[in-house]
Amino acid sequence: MRDDRYGTDVLAGDWRSAGRKPVPEVEAVRDLVVEEAASGFCGAITRLEAQTVELEDYFGKKRVFPVSSGFLIDGEPVRLVPPKRAASGPSRTASGSFAVAEQKARTARASRIFVEGRHDAELVERVWGDDLRVEGVVVEYLEGVDDLDAIVREFAPGPGRRIGVLVDHLVAGSKESRIADAVARGPFGEHVLVVGHPYVDIWQAVKPGRVGLDAWPQIPRSVPWKHGICAALGLPHETQADIARAWKLILGRVSTYADLEPELLGRVERLIDFVTEPAP
Repeated sequence: MRDDRYGTDVLAGDWRSAGRKPVPEVEAVRDLVVEEAASGFCGAITRLEAQTVELEDYFGKKRVFPVSSGFLIDGEPVRLVPPKRAASGPSRTASGSFAVAEQKARTARASRIFVEGRHDAELVERVWGDDLRVEGVVVEYLEGVDDLDAIVREFAPGPGRRIGVLVDHLVAGSKESRIADAVARGPFGEHVLVVGHPYVDIWQAVKPGRVGLDAWPQIPRSVPWKHGICAALGLPHETQADIARAWKLILGRVSTYADLEPELLGRVERLIDFVTEPAP
C-alpha cells in the first residue's frame, strides 16, 4: 500500500461553502423589520411582489428592493421568501383562538372594555381584534385612569351591561390601585372588573427582544418614561410625533400573542370573558 501524503482532494465536494454559516430563510410577512445590507436602509415590509419588496422606515420613507437582495435581521443575514399559504384545517387568530370562518362582526354588545390610552387600544386590536369583533365587544380608551369612577357612574353598568377596565401599573400602593379599589367599593362594583399589568406603560408588555433589547431599561423618574425608552432605542423623542413613530415601530414588531408578555395576555383574556358572560 502507498501512503497518500496529500490526503483527500481539497477541491472535492462543495468546497466553496466550507465553513460558511447557512443563511436562514425568513417569510417576508407584512410589518417584519429588515435591513437591506448594501444600502443600510432599515424598515418594515409594507408590500411584497413577485420580484420586489417594499420597505418603510421609521420616518415613513419607502424604498423598493429586489427580493434577491441581501437582508439582515438583528445584524444577521437572512433570505426573504414568500409567506407560505395557510395549511388546510382550522386557522387561528393572532390571540391563538380558533378563527371563525365567514362570520360577520357581531352587533356591538352593551358591555365595554376600557383601556387607558390609544396605544393600549391599538395593541389590544392588533392581537385580539378578530376575537372582539366576533364577540361584539367594543374597546374604548380613557385618556388616563383618573376619572374612572365618574366614567363608571355615568355608564351605569348592570347585568348584561358590564365594564372591563385594563389599567397600566396596577401595583400595591399606586394611584391606580387606589382608584380601582374605590370603583370596586362603589355602587356598580359588582358589574365592573378592573385588572392591570405591572408595567409602567403598555409598551413594556411587548417582549423586549422584539425591539432588540435584552430587557426594558429602568428610566429615572426625572425623565419622561417614553422619552427615556426612545433614547435607549436610539430614536428621536423631541416631539409627540417622534413618540408616535416610535410606538408605530414597536407595534410593528407585534404579530401574535407570542410577542407579548404573559402578564398582559391573562388580563385581557379575563376581561373578554367577564364582559361576554351571559347575564343571569
